[in-house]
Amino acid sequence: MSLSPQDISRLARLARLEFDAPHAQHMLVQLNGFFDIVGQMNAVDTTGVEPLAHPTAVIDTVALRLRDDVVSEFNQREANQQSAPAVERGLFLVPKVIE
Repeated sequence: MSLSPQDISRLARLARLEFDAPHAQHMLVQLNGFFDIVGQMNAVDTTGVEPLAHPTAVIDTVALRLRDDVVSEFNQREANQQSAPAVERGLFLVPKVIE
């Protein structure tokens, strides 16, 4: 896939961007370079390769270093809601914005 200068103009208009001619040409080269890389990746034969659910799934001996899930702070709901203009049953009340 290759973009044309007209494609860059259309994309700029859709994104509400304004490019001068040299900048538009630079964007054209960059985007076409990106599509060339994507084309090279699509050309790789991945037949028989299973997708990974996680990057470390290919290495069975790697243990993820996750910390224990413990409570480190106590509940301060009342203290945090003291500065709120309106609170009801522990919830912040806000003006209705959608009819």
